[in-house]
Amino acid sequence: MFFSSVSLVLLTLFTRFFGINWGGGFFFNPDENNMVHAIMRMSPGELNPHFFAYGQFPLYLTFLTRNILGLAPTYEVTTLVLRFWSAVFSSISVLIFYKIVKQIFDFRTALYATILYVFTPGLIQLSHFGTTESLLILVFLLNTLLSFKLISDPLNFKTYFYSALITGIGTASKLSAFIFLYPIFFVSLVNFLKTKNKLKITLLVFLSVLLVLIFFIIFSPYNIIENKDFLSALRYETDVATGRMHVFYTNQFLNTRDYLFQLLKIFPYIASLPIFLLSILGIFFVFRKKFNYKLFIIFSSTAFYFLYFGQLYVKWTRFMSPVFFVFPLLASLSLSKVNSKIIRTIILIVSIFPGIYFFRLYFTPDIRVKATEWMNESLPQNSKILSEGGNVIDIPLNSGKLDVTNFDFYSLENNTQTKKNLITKISEAEYIIVPSRRVFMNQKGLEFPVSQLYFESLFNGTLGFTSIKTFSLNTDILLNQEQAEETWTVFDHPTIRIYKKVNNLSLDEYEKIFNP
Repeated sequence: MFFSSVSLVLLTLFTRFFGINWGGGFFFNPDENNMVHAIMRMSPGELNPHFFAYGQFPLYLTFLTRNILGLAPTYEVTTLVLRFWSAVFSSISVLIFYKIVKQIFDFRTALYATILYVFTPGLIQLSHFGTTESLLILVFLLNTLLSFKLISDPLNFKTYFYSALITGIGTASKLSAFIFLYPIFFVSLVNFLKTKNKLKITLLVFLSVLLVLIFFIIFSPYNIIENKDFLSALRYETDVATGRMHVFYTNQFLNTRDYLFQLLKIFPYIASLPIFLLSILGIFFVFRKKFNYKLFIIFSSTAFYFLYFGQLYVKWTRFMSPVFFVFPLLASLSLSKVNSKIIRTIILIVSIFPGIYFFRLYFTPDIRVKATEWMNESLPQNSKILSEGGNVIDIPLNSGKLDVTNFDFYSLENNTQTKKNLITKISEAEYIIVPSRRVFMNQKGLEFPVSQLYFESLFNGTLGFTSIKTFSLNTDILLNQEQAEETWTVFDHPTIRIYKKVNNLSLDEYEKIFNP
């Protein structure tokens, strides 16, 4: 048991902290980028980040850590400190997850579940992003664990206080964290129905909500001080999430089906196919088991979360991150039912291998750095290149040697002048770069006729270009990673395609292609 515990701790630290400097000195995650810019605007005399898509807690935590340690106030250092805390929160989550499972099942099941949790690809990835997801997962797990305490001690003020503090920090990081009070509310409701101390429980719940609000204000004060900016940002984020406002970076969610999208495009990738399939099998074992109150708390909490966020127009992978822990939990139930130790070990190895395979992402140079180096070495100086804009950093990363046009494909449709500009740029280009799947996988169908025609003509050779090089770091040996929700790949390991002009068409010939 001691050896297993030590091994798990070491594996956790290794998979969470190794490679947090990924990117080769470049930083590609837009959420991380926005948070870092907000921190860079702050100083001891000015703590208003002028940024309200997230709360101030993670910004202040990073700002104070950097200053207390005397680190250079550079963009790179700030990013690494932000990622450090994400890795810390993710590591603590492993421990809390183990405690939760151990309270429900035996040591063996808890051990299997934690091993699977450590090697769940989506959780490894999130620990390497300097964003709020690892913290939010921790808040959800901590509230779940605290709700277990209320089962045996329903009037424990400390439990309500700790839950309020944790949730206050969560809402001061991302307002939607308030939903993580569900396990506490659920157990409180059951206790309310069972006990004669209804008034005390009501007061404790009311006090808990009040404390959440107080801690929210303490850790994210400018949401109140600059309430107009905060409410404006909240309205914008809400309108984007619900689809009331359409923006270019949500094109992939057009005509998608609620819940089915997550089941097909997110969960099999973040959990890995073996863990995902084992978790589906684990559902049957749950229904066959005798009713378990704590297990019901977990599944009702995750179901409540999934039912709300799963129906939103925007279905980013990070929106589903708080329920990722359910997959290793369910998979461990399936694993523990295997009687043969040898077969059980084989299944466990097969299940964690995709996580190990994904982790190779942090052992290799960033794919965009490799592509840039190849282009600078292989393409003639001042080569005219047509690429795509709209990225945090455009590829190639250093275009000093090459003449690159980062075209805005997001404003292409229903714009005659932009369409003419594209035709001109194609006729002038000697090379075309497709830096990720972000445009060609999303801007297709009746809504995007020009974009679809452009990419179809590029890929089939009609534009006179042929593929000469593809840079890809495949992190999944069983699934096509480009079929996943786009943020699974585009931030840290996109596929980059390079095409060379081999047939010089005239401008009139290009006009005929786009205006048949």
